Amino acid sequence: MTVKVYNQEGSEVGSVDLNSKVFGIEPNEAVVHQYVTNYLARQRQGNASTKTRSDVAGGGKKPWRQKGTGHARSGTSSSPIWRGGGTVFGPHPRNYGSKLPKKMKRLALQSVFSDKAQAEKIKVIDSIQLSEVKTRSVVTMLSKLELNGKKCLILDEGKNDNLALSCRNIPGVRYSRASLANGYDLLDAEYLLLTKPGLKEVEEVFS
Repeated sequence: MTVKVYNQEGSEVGSVDLNSKVFGIEPNEAVVHQYVTNYLARQRQGNASTKTRSDVAGGGKKPWRQKGTGHARSGTSSSPIWRGGGTVFGPHPRNYGSKLPKKMKRLALQSVFSDKAQAEKIKVIDSIQLSEVKTRSVVTMLSKLELNGKKCLILDEGKNDNLALSCRNIPGVRYSRASLANGYDLLDAEYLLLTKPGLKEVEEVFS
């Protein structure tokens, strides 16, 4: 598949062929679903914690003698049936995610990239050079690329602090290093805007 390459002024400056191993496969929805489910599960903090009867302070002495008091027999005040006692089967810190094989992760990402390519939701720009942190510069660039008001994920190779800081106040626009792209952000975006170095990085990492 061939896509056009634009510059920051929105002018067409060439074209580039997309790697069929990343952008030309048949999307596997089942694997993408597993990837997203696992990704969202891993976002949970999982730090809820309760005390069991062994963690509750006190409870070492038998509250009263076994017989003759008119009370139900009891051996400890830390019993779960007592107010202030331990909790039975309460939550404890844990990781809600599961281990996903690397091949499944790669297939999920390839499926998302291929789906975007087939829907013609991928645009390539030769490079994004910002001399300073300025949101208006990014807004102007997106407008010239007909992406203004769209949910857009910008993928660039390497670290681009000026671009990252200029994007953070634009609703619906996110920036990520190409090699660190995750399937959830790719799916959430309506359009993908890749720089040529970013595209090369994607093809090297995910092919």
